[in-house]
Amino acid sequence: MEIHSLLVLIFGILGNVVSVGVYLSPLFTFVEIYKKKSTMRFKVLPYVLALFSASVWLFYAILTTRAVLLLSINIFGCVIETIYITIFIYYARRQIKRKTIKLVLCLNVGVFTAILLSTLFLVPSSFRGTVVGWICVSLSVLVFAAPLSIAFEVVKTRSVEFMPFTLSFSLTISAIVWFVYGILLTDLLVSLPNVIGLLLGIVQMILYGIYRNKKTIVEEEDLTEVAVVQNAGDHEPQVIQSDTVEVEEEMSVVISTGAQDEVDQVEEEMSGAQEIIDEVDHVEEEMSVVIISGDQEIVDEVDD
Repeated sequence: MEIHSLLVLIFGILGNVVSVGVYLSPLFTFVEIYKKKSTMRFKVLPYVLALFSASVWLFYAILTTRAVLLLSINIFGCVIETIYITIFIYYARRQIKRKTIKLVLCLNVGVFTAILLSTLFLVPSSFRGTVVGWICVSLSVLVFAAPLSIAFEVVKTRSVEFMPFTLSFSLTISAIVWFVYGILLTDLLVSLPNVIGLLLGIVQMILYGIYRNKKTIVEEEDLTEVAVVQNAGDHEPQVIQSDTVEVEEEMSVVISTGAQDEVDQVEEEMSGAQEIIDEVDHVEEEMSVVIISGDQEIVDEVDD
């Protein structure tokens, strides 16, 4: 019995360590976002779902008093995911920023509050842990599957540039550790979602293995999220986020394309005119030859 309790403690602590690694794995992604002052093609959905899942698991850990290690890791998860989402919103384009805020308010505030209140007031205390536990199972599956939201783009572009491998790999390792912890704790609600998470993690890493060395065939899209402008008399660039810049760039492309078409048309007309001039010159040369020949015949007759 002591060995079993020791194993539960060891895998619980190991699960916390691995989960900290999972939560910190997107750190390089957000460092890149900070450096480029743009969210580029990165998706916010995995982080919103991770925050929602951590919040519900935190509620489950409070209801299930024996899951102290679940309590600690999910507090950390709520804090770090909130930081990630805040950074994403700050550097996102206006339209994406609005969608992200709406998603957070709807899911992380609205739905979580509904789960919290309905569980406390509508579900008997003896069943609350089970009900919230099964909600956690569903959420865990969504969290594991969230990085697959970009899988279709990976296949389409043959590039894994915007599918964070560290997140997928960390989630897979975490699934293994928490699965063992759930088995030792005889808690099906902990072990079950991690089986599904392991399978989904393997799928993500297979995709990464297939496309990591493929040449990117992404077509140029409207990814301009920042513009560097230089003030008159000021040699330091100022970085601003603006949707107007995108519109101006599109108009510039359209205008340039139209101007080029007009230039091509004028060149064709000039080419046709040059051909007519060449024909006229040729006719003049022939007439000159005929006239000279006629004059020469007259001279020859006079000499005779």
